[in-house]
Order: sequence, then C-alpha cells, then structure tokens
Amino acid sequence: VSPPRRTNGPAGRRKGERRQSEEDDGDCNFGADDLQGDDNDPGLRREIRSKYRDLINSVQQNREDMLRPSNNKLTEVLEEANKLFKDVRQAREAALDAQLLVVATDLGKEKASQLFSEGTAFDSAAFAEHLLSFMGLNRLEDGEDDQQNGGAVDGYLPQDAWHRVARRAESCVRAAPSFHYMMGSFHAEPPPPKQRLERQKKASTKEAKRIMPTQLKRMEGSHQEATEKEVERILGYLKSYFQDDPTSPILYYEFVIDPKSFSRTVENIFHTSFLIRDGLARMYLDNSKLPCIEPVEEGEVEAGGSVSRKQCIVSISPKMWKELIEAFDIRDTMIQPNTQNE
Repeated sequence: VSPPRRTNGPAGRRKGERRQSEEDDGDCNFGADDLQGDDNDPGLRREIRSKYRDLINSVQQNREDMLRPSNNKLTEVLEEANKLFKDVRQAREAALDAQLLVVATDLGKEKASQLFSEGTAFDSAAFAEHLLSFMGLNRLEDGEDDQQNGGAVDGYLPQDAWHRVARRAESCVRAAPSFHYMMGSFHAEPPPPKQRLERQKKASTKEAKRIMPTQLKRMEGSHQEATEKEVERILGYLKSYFQDDPTSPILYYEFVIDPKSFSRTVENIFHTSFLIRDGLARMYLDNSKLPCIEPVEEGEVEAGGSVSRKQCIVSISPKMWKELIEAFDIRDTMIQPNTQNE
C-alpha cells in the first residue's frame, strides 16, 4: 500500500481556500481536483482491490455450483465486475480485473461445453412428459370427471389435445409450396403416326428369281455333259495306248501328268477318277510297287460289277508335280489337251 500523500503546504492551502470559496458561493459541483483526489484516495483504492479479490475467490470456491445450467451466479459476478471497473484508476486494479476476466472466461467456456454436450442427448422420457403437460394431461382427476369436462377417458387427455400440438407446430414447420407449372400446363399427347411410304415392288425381281434356278440347272447340265465327254475322251486315250502294247503296263503318273501345265494335270487326275469309280478302268501295282492303270473290257465290267471297290484320295502339289516329272523323266503328256474347251 502506497503511503498517503501529504496535502500540507501551498498546494494544500490553495485547495482549502478554493473549497471554502465554493462552499461560500453555494455551488454543489465537483472540480477536476476533487476527481484527482478520489483517484489518489488510498482507502478507495484498497476497497476496490478487496472487492476484486472477493469476486475472484467466490468464482473459484463456487466453481461447481456455477457450472450448473440453472445457476446464474457467473452473470452476477460479471455485472459486479463491470461496476467496479468504472472506478479502476491504477495498474494493480486493472491487473485484478484482468485476472477475474480470465477466471470467468475459463468457467464460461467449460459451462458452454457442458451445455453443448447435454444438448446433443435427447431424453425421450422427459420429452414425453413435457408434451403431455402441454397437451393438458391431468393425472389427479379421475376418468369420470374428465369425461364430464369433455376430456377423453383413455389417458385423461382433453379432446383438443392434438389440436394444441398442431397449432404449436404450425409456427415451426413451413407449409409446402403449392405445385404449379412454370411454362403452363402440360398435357401429354401421343405423337401423330408417321405415314408409311409404300415401296414400289419390282416385277423384274420375281422374274429374275424364277429364271435363276433354270439357269443354274442348265449350267449344271452343261458342266455334267462336259465332264462326261472329257471322261470318255480320256478313256479313249487309255484304250488306244493299251491296244498298242498290251504287255507293257501304263504307269499312272506318266498317264495323268502334263509336264507343261500343273492345272491340266489336276484335271486329268479328276477325270481319271471317274473311270475308276465307274469300273471302266482299274489300277494295280507292278513289280516295282508303282501304280499302273489299264482299261477294263465290257465283259469284265459286267462281271466285276459286284466286286467291291476300294477308294483313296490322291493329293498333289506343285512341288510334288515337279518331283514326279524329274523322277519319271516325263517329256510329253499322254493325254493331249482338249482344244475345243480352250
């Protein structure tokens, strides 16, 4: 505590003379010197600091009570601190005010966090009690009195209980906006049917379809006739060679291979196979195990018609064709090409 200042001397005498003159004039206003005197009054300063310490101690001692949601003691402390702050003039008093503000702020923060945590939990039983009380539930009256007073027998609720809840909920729930079309009403109508464009039928198409099988039949008949003529022509060559020297076997590859044309060689093999199939010629192996061919006489064909025949598939490639020409030293073909077909 700072020592009291002395007011003796010229300054003190001037102050006393000024106060005396003001009292003589009957003026009740205080001047700047009076305010300065209150700021420097040690008794007033001590009183303010003592009140601040009492407020700080009360907050610290009653902390648990102030944390309750229904307790408003913290608000009263802050209001009292605001009144004391008007008379704060020195640094020590301001420090005590700041200390009280820190303590009150921590307490308010903790109280707010508790209120938030409690608010998240929903107590259905408490809500039901509040709702029944709001609806006018009276547990003291019996069912007969409620029935006479217009209340419901079951649960002792009045008839307008739910109407009360509806009127209360109207202020909290907004009504749904009315539905309307932004661009006017819309009536869905089926689209108009599209007109089908009838395609003109082509008569020539049917005629072409009718003509095509005839043409194919004619083509097949002509190919068949050509094949039969070629088979007969090759059979004529085979008989002529066999009649020239019946004792000398005719090698199959020497008979069908044309050394100048691979395609004619394939055709000769194809047509010769008809001779074997129809029994007009036969094949056998000579002493060297080489295939040979010879014609069959007319009497032998009838007699051997009932004899079972064996068939095999003959394959030939250009490479094999060249190898056979070199192996049998074939210089000229025995079946001359048909100049009429070419």
